[in-house]
Amino acid sequence: MPIFRPGLLIRVLFGLLIVAAASVCFHSMTGTAGTLPMAVDGQPLPSLAPMLERVTPAVVNINSKTRVRVRNPLMDDPFFRQFFGLQNAPRERIEQSLGSGVIIDAAKGYVLTNNHVIEGADDIAVTLHDGRTLKAQVVGTDPDTDIAVIRIPAENLSALPLADSNQLRVGDFVVALGNPFGLGQTVTSGIVSALGRSGLRGLGYQNFIQTDASINPGNSGGALVNLRGELVGINSAIFSPSGGNVGIGFAIPSDLASEVMRQLIATGTVAHGTLGADVQDLTADIARMLGSEPGAGAVVTRVRAGSPADAAGIKPGDVIVAVNGKPVRGENDFHNAVGIAQVGSTVALKLLRDGKPLALSARLVAEQHATADGGKLDPRLTGAELSEADDRVRRQGLSGVSVIRIAAGSRAANSGIKSGDLIVGVNQVDIGGLDDLKTLLARRPRQVLLSVVRGRNAFFVPLQ
Repeated sequence: MPIFRPGLLIRVLFGLLIVAAASVCFHSMTGTAGTLPMAVDGQPLPSLAPMLERVTPAVVNINSKTRVRVRNPLMDDPFFRQFFGLQNAPRERIEQSLGSGVIIDAAKGYVLTNNHVIEGADDIAVTLHDGRTLKAQVVGTDPDTDIAVIRIPAENLSALPLADSNQLRVGDFVVALGNPFGLGQTVTSGIVSALGRSGLRGLGYQNFIQTDASINPGNSGGALVNLRGELVGINSAIFSPSGGNVGIGFAIPSDLASEVMRQLIATGTVAHGTLGADVQDLTADIARMLGSEPGAGAVVTRVRAGSPADAAGIKPGDVIVAVNGKPVRGENDFHNAVGIAQVGSTVALKLLRDGKPLALSARLVAEQHATADGGKLDPRLTGAELSEADDRVRRQGLSGVSVIRIAAGSRAANSGIKSGDLIVGVNQVDIGGLDDLKTLLARRPRQVLLSVVRGRNAFFVPLQ
């Protein structure tokens, strides 16, 4: 297919001006409209149309619906409901989310999208390029990387090939496809503005591709492709003071997305790596107290006994300045570099110890958190599998217990609890983790009102 070249584009524009002027003169003399040339300087006019004809059938629109229980204490009073004629008043509301997705396996019907597009959804409908609307099932989700895999009936589907996102360079042309504002499938183009972006507030592991291709609400989960029509990223977020596109969009690299997808398809979950070391930003005051030069880095505050960091010889007070050759500017960079690396791989670390450089290596192991069967804590939680909140949640200033699985039709599910929920309180008492939850439920309270955080929303869930 034709390749964009800056010199050619300039000649095309210059050629079009000449043609337009000639057309006006010719029309004034003959009354016949002029036509655009087939080529300029022997080169055909560049167009994305041939590539998009192949790509667009693999990009889908996603419509997810979530039923949210409406909690109103007055509605629990039969007299109140009868007096005001509210016997049949709705006890729940429907929240709707629009987004996009990419078919990555036509034979099996796997669709790659963002976790936040389908998070907590009860119904997921996928609309194909040809107008068909199909019901989707969730294969697995990973809030840490904001990746989810859903599955649709595999009939006459088209899939996108994956490119090696590590080969991207700043300045490469890219095209974004998705469903902005629910308008329908839309195509925008731009370039790669930056690579390896991180530090976005409220997001998990970050290694984003930044692009100036227009990305707006509804584009989430859509495709970022190169000029060969290969998937290089999953559109995920924008930076915008107004909520609309200002030319700063972010996409999850295809290499990271494909690794997460592989694990989700295989097990339904994702194992993120850890070294067993806690770190914090290296401030000027901390650097002075450690006898180190102030600047970028993450200082180690704790090393867990028997962890990979312990085996590698890392000590509290060490300043980590690079992981696998990538600079570490602070705590967030360290967690990103470790969290997105493959479990079982060996990472190269550059440290400063007492101001002197030191190189070490350590083998990543999977994060492990204490889990519990909700039904054993309280019969009203039957069907919920619970876990201590992970480091990503704690770095957002939250604490509590994560719901990692929920059995369909179970008692907990019927109360409105969903996989991915974070339980932060019981009967308006904050909890820090599983131990607090066990202690409060061991009292066998007659009524249990959970404080739950789901995505950006916080609400009460009464257990039935």
